[in-house]
Amino acid sequence: MAVGSRPREREKNQKKRERKVSARRVDRRFINRELSWMDFNSRVLAVAEDDHLSLLERAKFLAIVSSNLDEFFQVRVAGLKEQLAAGVATVAPDGMSPSEQLSNIRVRTEDLVARMNDIYSRDVAPGLAAADIRVIDSKDLTTDETTWLGEMFQEQIFPVLTPLAVDPAHPFPYISNLSLNLAVLVRDPVRRTTRFARVKVPPLLSRFTALPGGNRFIPLEQVIASHLNVLFPGMKVVEQHPFRVTRNADLDVEEDEADDLLDAIETELRRNKRSADVVRLEVDGGMSREILTLLTRELELSSDDVYVVDGLLDLNSLWALYNLERPDLKAETWVGTTQPAIAEGPNGQHSFFRVLRDRDLLVHHPYESFAASVEAFIDRAARDPNVLAIKQTLYRTSGPEGGIIRSLIRAAEAGKQVVALVELKARFDEQANIVWAKALEQAGVHVVYGLVGLKTHAKISLIVRQEEGAIRRYCHLATGNYNPKTATVYEDVGLFTADQAIGEDVTELFNYLTGYSRQRQWRRLMVAPVGLRDGILAMIRREADNADGRIVMKMNSLVDEGVIEALYKASQAGTRIDLITRGICCLRPGVEGLSENIRVRSLVGRYLEHSRIYRFGSEKRGFDYLIGSADMMPRNLDRRVETLVPVLDPALQQRLEEILQTNLADDVLSWVLEHDTWHKVPTVLGIDTHRVLQEMALERAHPAFLASRA
Repeated sequence: MAVGSRPREREKNQKKRERKVSARRVDRRFINRELSWMDFNSRVLAVAEDDHLSLLERAKFLAIVSSNLDEFFQVRVAGLKEQLAAGVATVAPDGMSPSEQLSNIRVRTEDLVARMNDIYSRDVAPGLAAADIRVIDSKDLTTDETTWLGEMFQEQIFPVLTPLAVDPAHPFPYISNLSLNLAVLVRDPVRRTTRFARVKVPPLLSRFTALPGGNRFIPLEQVIASHLNVLFPGMKVVEQHPFRVTRNADLDVEEDEADDLLDAIETELRRNKRSADVVRLEVDGGMSREILTLLTRELELSSDDVYVVDGLLDLNSLWALYNLERPDLKAETWVGTTQPAIAEGPNGQHSFFRVLRDRDLLVHHPYESFAASVEAFIDRAARDPNVLAIKQTLYRTSGPEGGIIRSLIRAAEAGKQVVALVELKARFDEQANIVWAKALEQAGVHVVYGLVGLKTHAKISLIVRQEEGAIRRYCHLATGNYNPKTATVYEDVGLFTADQAIGEDVTELFNYLTGYSRQRQWRRLMVAPVGLRDGILAMIRREADNADGRIVMKMNSLVDEGVIEALYKASQAGTRIDLITRGICCLRPGVEGLSENIRVRSLVGRYLEHSRIYRFGSEKRGFDYLIGSADMMPRNLDRRVETLVPVLDPALQQRLEEILQTNLADDVLSWVLEHDTWHKVPTVLGIDTHRVLQEMALERAHPAFLASRA
């Protein structure tokens, strides 16, 4: 789209410099990270295209892709644009320059947005209407509805609106990140002048206004648009169009110069709200050139930053429809099971610590209940008079109302030593984490914020308990966050153990995180950034050195060049490798002489595959299983505190093997990567990983199953 916008001169100059070095060859060993992420969202969108799925589930997946795109532009696209503006000549491992990546991202984004709106307008909206959930336009209002809406607008919406004019006396207003707005042109019939005004759609009001009867809904921006005469009395509304901006949301905190990290993060959040650059402008298809030119000029954008949406802006708002009480239009609700060994008995009796003294436990969410396992573990420790201390990392959680936060507060109030390591830099959760970090501090919990320059991403809990004159440590180490909400939709595994060596490692890790330590040796754990990378590479090399070498790695993303190169060498040595990467995969499988022994697949379905499970070895030599928080990305291996823990119990190893083999056999949710293209696996046997693992959880929860394993 050619519009009269004013691109930044620095970006123009950088593109010229890049063209001068465009003769370089693209490295075919790697797939571009950003484009691989776009491929992942294309796979998620394919779920929304499945007409066998319940209608509100399809709407949910549209909302997920929309939210993912928002985050992608706020961080990844913003970062590429910063490189371009700064004249950074660095190219990605695959050989693409920043401008080449941005050009490809634009093409992919336009395709995703077109598909999203096609799915919504062609399938989801008509289907919902047939099911008596109708999203209508203002032109479809009945006379009675128009009257009711006018009264409701005056009482509930008009008082919170603030139209902002743009003229010599009123500069162009600041447009907040991800806000929905109306661009309005009004004409003064007396002075015969035309002026621009911006009206922000209030984010605290529901995006869809329910009309009388409760089954017809109208988008809030259309309610406002149909009453602009009330906002601009005596003026003629020439045209109005919705638009939306996305800003750079990546925080830039100089941690080593900050005396108080909490204060520094709060200050940066406030600064970022007012000064972050705009990286995307979304407009509707009917917007006039006059308004579009004004917006691109004032927001300092080029035509490459403008995305025309022929449909509803911000499909993330479809969550509002998904939350309607219509279970007939959603997937059947799954309630996580509880292993009999840790189920709470009558009168609140429980055997959690006794069980862990005898053997380790593995839990698999959401198939097994987070509340009955992880939250119960912390809750029982908080109530137990023999527990002396609780130490906990918190990256993302549900806040002060969450069970774990309440338990930590209760434990501190009971006089126990309670330490919470709160990661203030958890992206998009910074403000929430600050709020409940303060709540913990006020209750007497010792709150620390991790290490300078490193995010603490490890998911670990430590319980210190006095038992018969001795001290025993109980640990929980997991792949997922301590968040009861995401635990119902994120697939994760966690290990409960009283293993002495693991307990000593976790104790020293907390000392490393809360005090001063240069600990680099661990008994059982692999810990980033001090040894996890070397440990993983050593295990890959070990398999390459054995004729029966075998590797299976289940993770969210594979980006790290060093790990990819090691896997290529192992493949060339004859090692058979299966990679289950839910999101990004920069490795190119099936390339003759490079990676013909590597297979890559991705599962996309009802639950978000989030666990990291790594298996090395063979039937003859035995297998090593590790679980933990670390993906194979530079940030996880070098710039975060991460942990991988070995699972040693043969019975628990068998459970992990069941998960991996089910993933590898799946032909309902799976996609395979061939060179650089993803293909849906054809359904032959009908193996749906999520259904199979639900059935396994039900079997495991039955007392007869426990007796059979005794």
